[in-house]
Amino acid sequence: MRLPEIRDDLSLLEGYHSPQVDVDIRLNTNESPMPPPKEWMEDLSRELLKVGWNRYPDRMATQLHRDIADFHNVDPDMVLAANGSNEILQSLLLAYGGFGRKASVFEPTYALHSHISTLTGTEVIVGQCNEDFGIGEETVDSVLMQEPDVLFLCSPNNPTGVVSTREFVRSIIDKFSEIGTLVVIDEAYGEFSDWTAIDLVREGAHIAVTKTFSKTWSMAGIRLGYVVAPEEIVESVKTVLLPYHLDSFKQIAGSLALRHISDMHSRVELLVDERKRIAEKFDSLPVQQWPSGANFILFRPTPEAKITGEDLWEALLERSVLVRNCSTWPRLEGCLRVTIGTPEENNSFLEHLEAIL
Repeated sequence: MRLPEIRDDLSLLEGYHSPQVDVDIRLNTNESPMPPPKEWMEDLSRELLKVGWNRYPDRMATQLHRDIADFHNVDPDMVLAANGSNEILQSLLLAYGGFGRKASVFEPTYALHSHISTLTGTEVIVGQCNEDFGIGEETVDSVLMQEPDVLFLCSPNNPTGVVSTREFVRSIIDKFSEIGTLVVIDEAYGEFSDWTAIDLVREGAHIAVTKTFSKTWSMAGIRLGYVVAPEEIVESVKTVLLPYHLDSFKQIAGSLALRHISDMHSRVELLVDERKRIAEKFDSLPVQQWPSGANFILFRPTPEAKITGEDLWEALLERSVLVRNCSTWPRLEGCLRVTIGTPEENNSFLEHLEAIL
């Protein structure tokens, strides 16, 4: 019997994942360290009792799209929700990428931009960031010459924490719109930034901005994300979605979360304060760090520490502290990324880190 073979271009591809280890302090996947508001959970429990679970969900997710649109002050036809922002990224590539087409990324950045591009048969064009992880004009022009069909910008960038300025994003849009490239702004950590590219969508920019409920909304366990884009882009993406792709639970949970905006902002403020505190502590330790506009900090031990990034990751894990080992990512040899946790979690992390160093 001859078994079917996987596509040649996928035969050596490894799945994307981060370690799930049973530890006391888990600071490796940029989740919110705090649960959603108690009121949200109580409201959700009540609303779920009203659902006819034997019926398919609203295939248009009408109420959720209205609520997201109200939150961002856009038309509901400019919103499309899905099972996490990764499904949105995949759907954008199914609609605008594919075999014979190209997608561009600026490394180092979120690995799934390249990974999903490969899964969809899209050729990946890589532009290299500067030493400070900014994106230089020469790099932009080099990518532009290759005429990608899709271009990804992650801001704040994962894993570096770099926030692209409004002026830079405008310049990217101006250059690449002339050759018909779809610019996708990944704002998974956008609530930590002082501006959003959705402002540009409202002004008429032909771009797609992806968002998630996983980070600042404390809903990583639900897998809910969305895109805000001009209506014609949203309609194009709808053509590649499976029917009834977004279940009733997610639709209700997302709408209810948007009733607790002030709670979300309070969590963001706390995490920003904690990020500043950790960064200040890093200044007194033998580590190199990069300024972050997200809920994490990228760092690595300096030669004075006399320990490699890999060994530091192992030493922390032995103390039941899990951070992200980024050493194998492009341009990030020896680097680790720590998610900002609760004050108590951060205290434990810093105590263990200082003891090791």
